[in-house]
Amino acid sequence: MHNRLTTAVIALGTAAATSVFWLAMTPTAGQGTSQSQAGAGAAYRPVRMADGHPNLNGIWQALVTANWDLQDHEAQPGPHPEIMGAYGAGPAGQSIVDGGEIPYQPWALAKKKENLERRMVTDVSNDLKWHDVGDPELKCYMPGVPRATYMPFPFQIVQGSGPALLFAYEFTSSTRIVRMNSKAEAPSDAWMGWSRGRWEGDTLVVDVTGQRQETWFDRAADFHSDGLHVIERYTPMSAYHLAYEATIEDTKVYTRPWKISFPLYRRMEKSVQLLEFKCVPFTEDMLYGRFRKNGGAE
Repeated sequence: MHNRLTTAVIALGTAAATSVFWLAMTPTAGQGTSQSQAGAGAAYRPVRMADGHPNLNGIWQALVTANWDLQDHEAQPGPHPEIMGAYGAGPAGQSIVDGGEIPYQPWALAKKKENLERRMVTDVSNDLKWHDVGDPELKCYMPGVPRATYMPFPFQIVQGSGPALLFAYEFTSSTRIVRMNSKAEAPSDAWMGWSRGRWEGDTLVVDVTGQRQETWFDRAADFHSDGLHVIERYTPMSAYHLAYEATIEDTKVYTRPWKISFPLYRRMEKSVQLLEFKCVPFTEDMLYGRFRKNGGAE
């Protein structure tokens, strides 16, 4: 009897201790990643460049499923499950949008649904309308900002002593230059926009304008207009990760500015390097196959 009682007391004590441990480790309602990151960032002192600013050099990657859908989403079949099976399926994922929902104007929400229905449509027969349908990722176009940051590919930050930083992305071998402390306006719209940077303490702030309106945010057809304005924030939280935030403004499409946030992780494999994903050859037949000459005939 004594042994059974002792065993029961030990079991209860172990269970109680385990419960206390998990309560201590589990965020309470209203607590998010950003709060816990903020605490870590306040204590972290990053390695610095000669100019005193944090050294962000390295290859980084997001571990989120936002490229499929910025908002909460279930696992889903691809466009052609009868051929692709699980190869073309998309994973489930949690929203990276603060508040969980993109604040579309009513007309824009209807436009998003139309985009989704036509995300696999491609038509390059009309120079004026060939960007009107189909996900730009499908056609191997440069992804724009912030989408380039959370695609399932790594990217590299190259930071030296000069007045600019280089961001190089594996997808389509896209690049962009972040011009530090620049007041120059975008000379024209471009797929990766026009990036101007500044430091706010240990946070790199990048102001991005001049993006082409054809880029999408994800495969769920979330979109913007030519009025898109993105402000990114890269904050070192440890030697191995950055806190990333992007505030998105577009008065033509949304009812208010909105924000996304998630961690970026440093790739630590031995001899890791940025590789190439030049996908143009993968899309040529899809885009231009019907214009190919067969046996000399049109």
